[in-house]
Amino acid sequence: MASSKSPRRRAREFVIQGLYQWQVGDQDEAAIQVQAEGVAGFDKADLPLYATLLAETRQQAESLKSDLTPHIDRSWDEVSPIERCILLLGACELKLHPETPYRVIINEAIELAKTFGGTDGHKFVNGVLDKLAVGLRAAEIRKP
Repeated sequence: MASSKSPRRRAREFVIQGLYQWQVGDQDEAAIQVQAEGVAGFDKADLPLYATLLAETRQQAESLKSDLTPHIDRSWDEVSPIERCILLLGACELKLHPETPYRVIINEAIELAKTFGGTDGHKFVNGVLDKLAVGLRAAEIRKP
């Protein structure tokens, strides 16, 4: 049921849609914002989280891609556009948002992949982000 989504989940969904528009449609932040504001439920999203994650993921995209690439078993261009967006967002949160537990970030990415990605996309996203988390969140992962 759509109404049971948390404001943070909604924010991440809108970030994924915005990143997709940016990567596939080459749209700028203003066009992405106008599009998002016109979608039902946008007002129920965590808007500060949305704005932060969209901006950070776009600004850090090349660095995040470099962090992700060693953990991907194919070229970046062979990864579906939606899975690239989900991986970039997950990497951004793992790298820049230590206040969010790594398990939450990975679970949210899996759910996004189930919603927007291909049939087994969530397994791919899970595997890549699990490997990335070991490097970025080693101390957190080691905690009992």
